[in-house]
Amino acid sequence: MSFYDRRLLSELIGCACRTRALTRQRARLIPLASGRVLELGIGAGANLRFYDAARVTAVCGVDPSAELRAKAAEAPRPEGLDVRLEGGRAEALPYPDAGFDTVVTTFTLCSVPDSAAALQEARRVLKPSGRLLFCEHGLAPDRRLARWQRRLEPAWAAMAGGCRLTRDIAAELAPAGFRPGPLERRYLRKVPKLVGWTTTGEAWPA
Repeated sequence: MSFYDRRLLSELIGCACRTRALTRQRARLIPLASGRVLELGIGAGANLRFYDAARVTAVCGVDPSAELRAKAAEAPRPEGLDVRLEGGRAEALPYPDAGFDTVVTTFTLCSVPDSAAALQEARRVLKPSGRLLFCEHGLAPDRRLARWQRRLEPAWAAMAGGCRLTRDIAAELAPAGFRPGPLERRYLRKVPKLVGWTTTGEAWPA
């Protein structure tokens, strides 16, 4: 892993994750989590301060980056929130079947090499009564913008830790074994449209 990947990229990702628009999305979604929670790509822990410690028994955060996990260990969180961090990949989770009440993913599935496999793993570790909470950016509905996303994606992914611009997470939910609820799909305010089209919602094991 290069110096850029180990040091500079983790700092850039941390800064991006703390922008006001993304923070607003987190503040709306994360308090819905309950029970034993698994967060995919916990990164620097930007979601931790929004968990409701009265509703959550533990947050298990998985991320392949040791640098980002170190930041998550120091990230603000409610008093009494039990947080456990572990190295790992979303496509091969180090947990047994049906062990979590909630799986959370925010601005993560764009960067995993195989988002379909990550969703299948999320389905595997969820209890039958559990739910997936997600907010992800991806392929814009505007055809002209989508063409630019496809053109720029190779260079963007090389600079942004593998982030893809053209994933459509809503289309991947049912094939991975999820039954989605109503989805909120919109451009984030004050975020470049190239990366600003988001899908937010909940889904349950089908």
